[in-house]
Amino acid sequence: MNAFNPFEIISGDTSRGLVLLADHAMNRLPPDYGRLGLPDSAFERHIAYDIGVEGLTRHLAARLGVPAAMTCFSRLLIDPNRGEDDPTLIMKISDGAIVPGNHPITAEQWQHRIETFHRPYHQAVSQLLADVAAESGKAPLVLSLHSYTPAWKGVPRPWHAAVLWDTDHRAVYPLIEALRAPGDILVGDNEPYDGALKGDTMYRHCMITGMPHALLEVRQDLIGDEAGILAWADRLEPIFSTLNANPALHEWQQFPSRTGPYPVATA
Repeated sequence: MNAFNPFEIISGDTSRGLVLLADHAMNRLPPDYGRLGLPDSAFERHIAYDIGVEGLTRHLAARLGVPAAMTCFSRLLIDPNRGEDDPTLIMKISDGAIVPGNHPITAEQWQHRIETFHRPYHQAVSQLLADVAAESGKAPLVLSLHSYTPAWKGVPRPWHAAVLWDTDHRAVYPLIEALRAPGDILVGDNEPYDGALKGDTMYRHCMITGMPHALLEVRQDLIGDEAGILAWADRLEPIFSTLNANPALHEWQQFPSRTGPYPVATA
């Protein structure tokens, strides 16, 4: 298990001030965990990772010349986009699939996964953001990439993409506007999910610190193959570049969270 790296940092020009994140990029597990008692087919589903996001992140990072951080472990092992005290951090059931390797689980095993996978990823993200802030001399713009299923419990999701956020609108408004401008896609604004989640990646690294940010979700059927990934990289590259060129998106400003007060030490 020691040979398993919980995260990957894609190198890029830290002076450009832009960082890409991919919390659910991969569906891998360390050998010691087997398949968590699940069939191999479970790891091709959205319950294991965000389909298409690894490829999209790699293409965008390369085209923009900026760094990115990605997890290398499946969200079935532990979800990096949850706070350490979130009860859904390690799922017993995910979209109808019972995860035998996650239940029962001792407090020691739970903590081991936090310390071995979850925490090192977030420490790496913190270090990357600090490096970019120091090198660029300004607040980094953070863009987090995710994907979602075309339907949920039999109900189709019409949005082609969605932008999720809490209250910091600075990068959100121009991102939504740019995505909608061509008129060929439907863009959700906090649909199909609400972006305010206490302790998640954007809360932890951006809301508390005051870094401009946005979380972009792309529907999985649109980036489920290389052609789709390339098409969305073509769409997003100029948008991300324009956002990053805006000085207003490189200023420190803390906004209140809809989830409630921040921890006293960071308020």
